[in-house]
Amino acid sequence: MYINDIHILYYFFIGLLGLAVGQVVNWANIRLENHEKVFGKEFFSTYLPHMKVNFSLIFSIAILYIFILYFFGFQIKLIEFLILTPLIISALIIDYRKQIIPNRLTLTIFEVGIIFTFIAGMSDINVFWDRLLGLIAGGGIFLIITLIGGLIAGKEAMGFGDVKLMGALGLIFGLTSTIMISVISFLLGAIISVFLLATKKKKSNEYIPFGPFIVIATFLVMFVPHNLMLFILLKIFTLGTFKI
Repeated sequence: MYINDIHILYYFFIGLLGLAVGQVVNWANIRLENHEKVFGKEFFSTYLPHMKVNFSLIFSIAILYIFILYFFGFQIKLIEFLILTPLIISALIIDYRKQIIPNRLTLTIFEVGIIFTFIAGMSDINVFWDRLLGLIAGGGIFLIITLIGGLIAGKEAMGFGDVKLMGALGLIFGLTSTIMISVISFLLGAIISVFLLATKKKKSNEYIPFGPFIVIATFLVMFVPHNLMLFILLKIFTLGTFKI
C-alpha cells in the first residue's frame, strides 16, 4: 500500500523513529533548561534505567515526522526537517516553561542551517544566498523590534533568545519563508496575548514567551503551501478585500 507514492512501511518506521526521538527530547529538555550537557554518563546511568514516558511529546514528534515524510518525500529537506523538528519542539517547551531559549539549542539549529546551506549551495548558488538573506532578515527584524521595544517600554519587549532563534531559522528557510514566519508569529502572538489578557489568565505586567509562537509559525510555513499561506495572510491584513 502506498500513500503519496511512499510505501506505508516507511511511514511506520519514520513514526517509530519519531517515538524514539521524542523520548530523547524529553531528556534533553530537562538537561537544557538546567544548563547541563544533554549526553553524558547520566543519560545511561540515571535516565534510561528510570525512564518516564512523555506520551504527548513522543506522539507529537512521531506524527510530525510522518507529516514531514508525506509532504517532502525522500529528498534532502526530509533529513533537514527531521533534525530541525525536535530542536524547535525543545525551544517551544523550554521557553514556555522557563521563559528562555538555551544558547546551545539555537547554536545547534544554526549549525544545522550552515551544513544544509552549504549542501544546497553546491547545487544552486541562489539558494545559498537566499538562506544567508534569511539569516539576516530573521535575526535583523527581531533585533530591531527588541531594541525599539526596549527603548519605548523601558524593558525587554522580546528576549534575545527569540532573535537568535529567528536568525538560525532564517538560515534554514530562506528569505521569503522567514518573513512569513515572522509575520505569522507576530499575528499569533497578538491574538493569543489579547485572549490571555482578556480572560485574565495573564496580567499586563507578566511576560508572555514568544518562542512558542515562532515554532508554531515555523510548522505552518513548513506544511502549508506558500501560495495558500500568502493568500490567507493577504486576506487577513486587507480584512478580506484581497482578491486574486
